[in-house]
Amino acid sequence: MLRKIAFGLLWLGFITYAFVFAPDDQPDTLELIKNLSTGQWQGINPLVVALFNIMGVFPIIYSAVLFIDGRGQKIPAWLFAIPSFAVGAFAILPYLALRESNKRFTGKKDFLLKLLDSRFTGIALTLGTIILVGYGLRGDWGNFIQQWQTSRFIHVMSLDFCVLCLVFPALLGDDMARRQVKNPQLLWLISFIPLFGPLIYLSVRPPLLENSPEAVSTKQAIAN
Repeated sequence: MLRKIAFGLLWLGFITYAFVFAPDDQPDTLELIKNLSTGQWQGINPLVVALFNIMGVFPIIYSAVLFIDGRGQKIPAWLFAIPSFAVGAFAILPYLALRESNKRFTGKKDFLLKLLDSRFTGIALTLGTIILVGYGLRGDWGNFIQQWQTSRFIHVMSLDFCVLCLVFPALLGDDMARRQVKNPQLLWLISFIPLFGPLIYLSVRPPLLENSPEAVSTKQAIAN
């Protein structure tokens, strides 16, 4: 219950800050978003370009855990995972507040789950992110800080990045339990590395074991 309350308060606090205390919108925000979305990056700080694209990587990182975790939840994970591509942590935090602990996976992996569960997906995301970070490091930090101080879009997107880095470990305990990871300490430490920690985790985690509902029932009966 404390976990649910904490994530709920974090979500409400983030919304309040974004719409009340963050800097005002700039007149060119919609034009900036359109140019970032369509690849028209001329004249845009590479740091902003990299951050914007990394915020498209994060929903895939979370989806690689959420869609599997959601198999045993009362609430469908896609209701939160899909909107996260547009609003980031504003969609992820409610899921974290509403979900229940789920240490088992039952049934078979469909094509989407096989793709999200694949280490190759994690490796591909890692390589793509390295390229984005390398591109972003060419940017002007002074200009970025100025935009962070004056633009609600840049300001909130930056905080969104920080929140997504912060809360990812909340999903790891159950995900590792489903994979029967026996020595999770190293993976826990890795997960706290901003951005690249979750990517490394997706690249090295053991594959998810498939179980039919009947098999799970049999194991529970034997255990009892």
